[in-house]
Amino acid sequence: MEAKQKLDSLVDDLSKANKLPRLSAAAHDVDKIIKLLSDAREQIAGAMDPHTASLTMTKLQNPIKTTFEKVNDHLKAASSAHKKVGRSLDKHFPLQQLPTDNDSMGDHLPLINRAVAMHLLREGQFGVASTFIDEVQTKNPRATPSSFDEPMDEDEDDEGGEGDEGDEDDTDADADGSLGLAVSTDDDYDLSSLHSQELQDKFAEMYQILQHLKAQNLIPAIEWARANSFELEARGSNLEFELSKLQYVWLFKGPAVNGLPDDQHNGRSGALTYARRHFGRFQSRHLREIQQLASAMVFAPNLATSPYHQTFSIDSAFTDVAASFTREFCSLLGLSAESPLYLAVTAGALALPRLMKYMLATRSKGTEWTTAQELPFETPLPESMLFHSIFVCPVSKEQTTEHNPPMVIPCGHMLARETLQKLCKGNRFKCPYCPSEGLMKDARRVVL
Repeated sequence: MEAKQKLDSLVDDLSKANKLPRLSAAAHDVDKIIKLLSDAREQIAGAMDPHTASLTMTKLQNPIKTTFEKVNDHLKAASSAHKKVGRSLDKHFPLQQLPTDNDSMGDHLPLINRAVAMHLLREGQFGVASTFIDEVQTKNPRATPSSFDEPMDEDEDDEGGEGDEGDEDDTDADADGSLGLAVSTDDDYDLSSLHSQELQDKFAEMYQILQHLKAQNLIPAIEWARANSFELEARGSNLEFELSKLQYVWLFKGPAVNGLPDDQHNGRSGALTYARRHFGRFQSRHLREIQQLASAMVFAPNLATSPYHQTFSIDSAFTDVAASFTREFCSLLGLSAESPLYLAVTAGALALPRLMKYMLATRSKGTEWTTAQELPFETPLPESMLFHSIFVCPVSKEQTTEHNPPMVIPCGHMLARETLQKLCKGNRFKCPYCPSEGLMKDARRVVL
């Protein structure tokens, strides 16, 4: 409740600050002053009468003075709002020193710099990333600076930037087609692998396609998936079909929904034509889904109550396919779908309050945790932020998955869920490694 009150107070302060004049208003007034001065200069330069200059300057005094006063008023208001929000932050969330002397990341500054640089690149902040990398490399003599602005050599130009086979140029690409970005270099201070025109172009392409997806235009994403179909299929990805399937549904909806021209390429006829042209190559893997999409034509007049209504629901379809595209695009670069820096900062923000509470309590009792590289308890993180190593069930010899996770039973042994279910007789099971017995409800999922 107390935290909610603090946040509500901050929101109120921010709302009040948003109602005050913005710095953009001051910039607009400065532009106005520049225009007044430029016009006056042109008048004086083009005048034949020598008295024109003094008359023009006299007329210019009041407008310039008034506009300067407006600029000062805007700046004072913006500064006041900034200070007020700052005081509110200091009041409700005072800066506190972490209750620990162990800085687990203190010896890993190069890796932190690398994570920051990669995050900026992933966010499309190429100019900021370039400046950051230059400054890091300038401060560290071991780094080898290079520039985004330097042209690539002909043998470094990735002509097959769409993931074509047979690309044997001397780029930073690994044999598997990735850029080798997931693994740090021998010298972690050297950020030159991130400081390349090729990498900038890759992320620029990704963001251009994401912008098209945001505007509900699937064509650029489909073209990218088609160009990289060999690599995607090798990874077991269905991205190309999912994009094509959504394009079929989007066309099926017709101009009243998709806003596309009302011609033979849109509506049900356009969707059927698209399916005949592009779905043939997916029959071996997605025949059943293609049959369902085609069968929906019969139910078109009353699709909402048909067995296919869920397939044709597109409430979150474009958001979902954009996430899938980002994940697959990054995987081909050897990167995770989410920014590691974002995950680390978010996880830290979620876990920090509990950690601080624990450290303060143990410090007051003289029972502090002394292991520097381990936490004394499991951090309360959402499942999306829990990562684990591969676990193979010792009984079935099968690798566990999200749908068949590892389970620990009361005696402490660990089995796959499906193995445990097969061992159950009713609700009871006997451990295959010791005489202990237990109930299925007592088994707990494990995240390693």
